[in-house]
Order: sequence, then structure tokens, then C-alpha cells
Amino acid sequence: MKSFVQKLSAINTLTLTIGIVVLTGVLFVVNPPLLDYIELKTYDLRFVSRGARPTTGQVVMALVDEKSLDEQGRWPWPRSTIARLVGELTRAGAKVIGFDMGFFEPDQNSEFNLIQQLEQMVEKMGIDSDRLDNFIASRQRAADNDQVLANAIKRSSADIILGYFFHQSAAELEKKIGPDQLAARLAQITRSKVPMVMFDSPAAEKSAYTIKAYAPETNIDPIGSAAEDVGFFHVTPSADGVVRKMPLIMQWGGHFFPHLTVLCVRHYLGNPPLMVRIADFGVENITIGDHRVPTDENGQLLIRYLGPPMTIPHYSIGDILNQRVKDDAFAGKIVLIGATAMGTYDLRNTPFSPNFPGVEIHATAIENILQNRFMTKPEWSRGFDLAAIIVLGLLAGFVLSRVSALKGLMVIMLLAGAHVAAAQWLFVALDVWFSIVYPLIVLAAVYMGITTLRYMTEERERKKIKNTFRQYVAPLVIDRMLENPGRLTLGGEEKVLTVLFSDLEKFTNCSEKYSPTQMTSFLSEYFEAMTEEIFKYQGTLKEYVGDELMAIFGAPLDHPDHARRACASALAMQVRRRELRSLWAKDGRPPLSARTGINSGPMLVGNLGCRYRFAYGALGDQVNLGSRLEGMNKFYGTRILIGENTEKLVRDDFILRQVDTVQVVGKQQCVAIYELIGHKDDRLPAEKTGSLHAYAAGYESYCARHWDKAIGHFEACLAQIPDDGPARTMLARSQGYKKSPPPDDWDCVYVASSK
Repeated sequence: MKSFVQKLSAINTLTLTIGIVVLTGVLFVVNPPLLDYIELKTYDLRFVSRGARPTTGQVVMALVDEKSLDEQGRWPWPRSTIARLVGELTRAGAKVIGFDMGFFEPDQNSEFNLIQQLEQMVEKMGIDSDRLDNFIASRQRAADNDQVLANAIKRSSADIILGYFFHQSAAELEKKIGPDQLAARLAQITRSKVPMVMFDSPAAEKSAYTIKAYAPETNIDPIGSAAEDVGFFHVTPSADGVVRKMPLIMQWGGHFFPHLTVLCVRHYLGNPPLMVRIADFGVENITIGDHRVPTDENGQLLIRYLGPPMTIPHYSIGDILNQRVKDDAFAGKIVLIGATAMGTYDLRNTPFSPNFPGVEIHATAIENILQNRFMTKPEWSRGFDLAAIIVLGLLAGFVLSRVSALKGLMVIMLLAGAHVAAAQWLFVALDVWFSIVYPLIVLAAVYMGITTLRYMTEERERKKIKNTFRQYVAPLVIDRMLENPGRLTLGGEEKVLTVLFSDLEKFTNCSEKYSPTQMTSFLSEYFEAMTEEIFKYQGTLKEYVGDELMAIFGAPLDHPDHARRACASALAMQVRRRELRSLWAKDGRPPLSARTGINSGPMLVGNLGCRYRFAYGALGDQVNLGSRLEGMNKFYGTRILIGENTEKLVRDDFILRQVDTVQVVGKQQCVAIYELIGHKDDRLPAEKTGSLHAYAAGYESYCARHWDKAIGHFEACLAQIPDDGPARTMLARSQGYKKSPPPDDWDCVYVASSK
């Protein structure tokens, strides 16, 4: 496994990206069924999100719906009822009437059968009566619903287009069709064949791309021969059962036959030339006068659905027969007659609905042709899709190699959203179908691939950083450091930082009263609370030594306000100690009191040590001074002392008091030290404010060698705050200097004799 990781680490992100792009391109060319299915579903969703689109108003539907069945009886109706419908639509001025249904068997009419039986009985009985023969003939004509419908079709001023269908194989036929029957059926539909077929080359003439039918199922005579034209009414469901395409031509018997919708449009336009153009790759287009209809190589139209069911104007046949519809609803229009009632079995699954009327699919195709707007997936769109895969994949690889995984995810989502938005815009505005799935696949694959590679090659480095710093800094600081792992190297750099030292006062003396386990528990709880306050201000915990802790502010992450953070952290630690002291007092635990020293300045910071062991820390005189300041608290009775470098950086943010100027042990240079009182906006009690003013006046007199004035001011300070440690210390020192003055070259500097 280790060798595998090492080999994988050597893989360049560019190489990985190119490999993923190539693999996605191969998948795109192969187009496996699962991915094709997903793409088809995104195609459907694009229709739904696009919503409904306007119609021309020149196509309407006359529907066999539930209302019609309630009024006219169960389906199928007598052909005489259909004849009445043709008459009503003709009277209303319909220009073209198309039937999305067939009349494949004689009408079952009991009256007609009875008259035929009567005629046969008269012949057997030898009754010779002209009057009886005329009566039987007239009643027979009136009862012959098929002839009634044929007559209505012939009388109609509208162009009537009947529908039929093709059997696709011998297996679909329940019985074998003889040559005579085939010839009769061919004779009925031959008049409707495509009159002009243009082949681009001899190879195109031999093309096998067009859909070839086995045998037609035509309307019975005399109905079939009465119509102006007949067209097949097939639709072609995809593998998932959704109707997205419609075959506009089929080939049978060496001829090409048009779809019902094509013939309806042709007659509506006044019978312009109808031509099919076939290229080497298959059908290129179908031309109806000035309307050029693009198809796929099999002659199928990609349907541009206009909306959910009943988007196209529709009327109940019951209302039409009872003249409850105004004539202008049909005048000069194409009227498609079809069924939508449950149980008529003409509901189809479409992108908008699983129960979409079949007749409305045909009406939609007619609308597409009349509007001259079609959904297309041209051959060049595959090149566009492939280009999108390459460009998005390489762009994603370029960006991901330069940003973090989270930012990379945002970039990938942005690219994916932009591609989906662009594909949807092209779909809505230009009616062009571009792939969404494969470009999204390459984006996801590149992201996962590079993220995995980065994880495997950088995880050990990240773990190294976390293991090194998790005990020192807050998790937020670690996360920010992980953005630049190269910083974790052996060695250091000189920076201006702030260090904080804090030591519990007299805590070790309690070891006689408590067991080691108890002392460990006490320290653990204490250090946890203090560390939380350090981490809150993004300080770095250097170490715990006994009951002392050290923290660094301004490293490893740069914080220009490192001094302010250190002081705020010290005050917050002081508040937490008070809270712990109250809780511990109730449980009989040792009292809590701590001294804190803070100092700023240039120091060496980094991973210090050797190749066998190194740790993060800081070195330098300013670090040592910070430690000395922590110890100086016990001489002045203070809790938090800061050096003059720190004071210069925080004087505008905190309440400070200059306590003294000292020369600490181990240093020749003197330094002014200040007590950290609180935040600038803290409201101090009046006596505290008065004591600070008195101390400042006393210290000024002290440095001027006015001992009596200094003593008076320090006593005034103690009168207001009796336990003020600096005032008590400086009062005693002033009294001592009054008795035994310092030398003439004394410069108000106190030389510390111990740490």
C-alpha cells in the first residue's frame, strides 16, 4: 500500500486531469445506457423548468373525453356519430380535419344486420315487390354507418386526413396477409406517398437508415378511399418509455410514406411540394413548401413540447355535436380528432406528464412545423459537447491544483452551474439540445481525482502539522496553517511578537495537603480553562512547566495586534481564575492566585531543536524579559505586569499604570514596567481612579527625590485602596530613601537583586 501511495504521489495533477478528460471523452463516444438514461431525464427536466410556450392558435383538438362519453355513450361510437362530427366541423369552417384514430373494421350496427337478414329472407321467399326492394335499399343505406361516414367525408369542404398504422414485423400480425390484401392496402395509401425523394448520392439511395415497415393496417373501404389523404400516426417511445421523437416518414414497398401530421400541415398550407432529402448518413430533412423540418437520420422529429397536457386548445366532442362551441373556434384551422378519456388507451408518457394525450403529441408536432421552431440535436452538437468536456475538465484541473479542496468544490459547483445554465439557455432560446451529464461527470471526476491525489500526497504533511500544533494553538489557527504546510520546517525566523508567562502563586505549597492525583486533577482543570482563553485570542501555547504556562501571540500566524491580543487574553484569564476560585473554595480546593508577565519585541520563533526532535517556540532577550516580568509581580504585589515595548503598542486600548523602572536580573538595560488594570472602556470605581492618580503623583515625586511628597501621595493611594501592592512597595522604598538617600547619580531605576 505504501509503494502504491508513493507511486500515486508522483502523478502530476495535469497528467491525472488529462487522463480523466480522455476517459470521459471515451464514455461520451460509447454512451453507455445508464448515462444515456440520465441525460434523457435531464432533457425532460429542461422542458419542465422551461414551462409552457404559446401556440399559433391554428391547431385545435376535438376530444373523446369523459364528458363526451357521458353524453354519447360508450366508446367506440357508431360511425354515424363520427359523420355528424365531420358535418359539424365542416359547417364551422374547419380547413383540415385529421383523425388520430383508424376505421379498420366495419361498424357493428344491429339495425344494418337486421335489414340484411330481411333482404335475404325476402329473396328466399321469392317475394317480388319493387316497393319492398326500394324500402329495404333505402333503409340499408341509412343504416350503413360506414357509408354514412364515407359520404360525410366526401361532402365535407375540409380536407380530411385519415390515420392508419404500420406493423413493424410479422410477429405483430395475428394472421397472415395475402398478396391481394397487401395490394389493396398499398392502393389505398399509395396516393399519399411522398411525391419527391432526393438522394444526395448513390450511396444515400441504398441507405438503410430510414425506418422500414412490414405491412400497413389501413382503413376499410369505402371510408379509406373517401378521404383526401391518409397518414400513419406512429410515435416512437425511447427506451425508458417516454415519447420524445416522432417518425415523420416510413419506408415500405420501395416507397416513402408521410406521417399524419405532415399531411395535415401540407393540406393546411395548400398542398405545396412535399420532399424528403436523404444524405449518406440518412434522412437530412423533410420539406413542406417553405417549411424545412429537421429530422434525425431515421427521419424522426425531436418534438418541441409546448407545455403540460391540454396546452393546445381543445374541445369536447359532446359540446361540438350539441353546438355548444362557437364556430370561430374551428374556422380556417386544423382540427385533430382523438381520444383522451380513461380507457381509450391513447395516453402517453412525455417529459411533461406520464398521462399525455397521444392526439396532443401530433398537434404539438404540427405546431412545431407551423411555428418553424424545432428541438434539434445537430451532428455538430457532439463536437460542442466534446469541447465542453475538454475545456471544463482542463479548467477544473488547473484551478483545483491551486486552491484548497473547499474552494475547489465551490469552483466546481460554479462551473457546473454555469454549464447547466448555459445548456438551459441554449435549450430555451435556441431549441438546441446539448449534453449536461458528461460535462458534469468530468467536473466531478476531476474534483474527486485531484482531491484524492492531494489527500494521499499531503495528508501526512497535514498530520505532521496537526500533531505538532494541536497542543499549542486553537483549531482555527491549525486550519489556517494547513493552507501553507511549507511553513512547518526546522528552523526559525525573527519576528516582533508578544510572549505571556503566567505562574500560580504558592500552589506548590499545597502539595502537602493533597495527593499527587488530586494536584494533577486541579492543574488539569486550571490549565484547560486558561488555555481556552489563550486560544480565544488565537495565541499559541508554548508549554506547561509545573504550574506555569507560556504563550506566544503573533505566531505562527501573523497578527499585527499581537500585543493587544496578549493583554486581552491575560485579563480574560484573570476573570476565569476568579470564577474557578469561587467554585474551588466551595469544594475545599486550594486558592487560586497567579502572576502574569507580558512583553513584546523581536525574538526568534519557529520549530527549534534538531532532526530527532523539535518543537515550536520562541527565544531571545525579550522572551527572557517577559519571564522576569512575571516574577517581578511578587515584589510589587501586582497580578499582571507588562514591559515598555508592550505598553507602546496597547496604551490606547487598556488602562495601564507605570509601576516603576527596573533593571531585571541578567540585563544591563533598564525597562519601564506597567501594571495592566483593565480595558480602556472599563468603568473603574471612584476610589480606584483616585488611587491611580495618587500613585502617578507619588511616583513622579519619587523620581524627583521629593520623599515627603512621595510618601504623602502613596499614603493617599493606600487610604483609598488599602491592599494596593505597588503603593505599599513604593511607600516603603520612599521611607527608606528618606532615611538613606540614594547616590547623586541615581536615575530612578530599581535594580532587582533576584528573579
